[in-house]
Amino acid sequence: MAEYALHCFAQSGNAYKPALMLELSGADWEAKWVDFFNGASRSPEFRESLNEMGEVPVLEHGGKLLTQSGVILDYLAEKLDSFGWRDDDERREILRWILFDNHKLTSYTATLRFLRQFARTGETPVTAFFEARAKSAYGVLDRHLDGRRFVVGDRPTIADLSLCGYLFWPDEIGIDFSPYANIARWLDAIRSLPRWQAPYDLMPGHPLPKKA
Repeated sequence: MAEYALHCFAQSGNAYKPALMLELSGADWEAKWVDFFNGASRSPEFRESLNEMGEVPVLEHGGKLLTQSGVILDYLAEKLDSFGWRDDDERREILRWILFDNHKLTSYTATLRFLRQFARTGETPVTAFFEARAKSAYGVLDRHLDGRRFVVGDRPTIADLSLCGYLFWPDEIGIDFSPYANIARWLDAIRSLPRWQAPYDLMPGHPLPKKA
């Protein structure tokens, strides 16, 4: 049995964040597939035994259950002694970007991608709203990365692993990323890290069955 178990599915950018960290860190971990699209995470059993919020990811480690990607990344940074902070100021700066990601970048990007790729709603005032909000968040990140290789300091941290979680699916998001040259360069730097894998290669559940 692996030391770390991550309940996840291949299409989840939020699950990809800790999955990528575990893989990049060389941790002893295993992925446990959650059949999200057929309601597994919303079942009473899942809510009672793993996460009352009915969400993925869930990390199991040493008798603990941890949920919410930002919390999991913070925990893993301490346990694995990787992608963490050098001092309290840097820790708060990392937290600032994780909160920005969760509230702005991931929230709008993930919803837009879900509507276009999985719900197949077509273009609506709702998708237009989420696209505008996502582009606003990309602009903030792109400007911040001007002259920087990574988001905080001179090396990758959990801030990078949080912010990149949904950005390796540009075709599914349906946004032209060419105006965001600094983001493109930064994503290439993340791809070049030893042991990097794309989401669909790292977690189970791709491709989706037709019934999903």
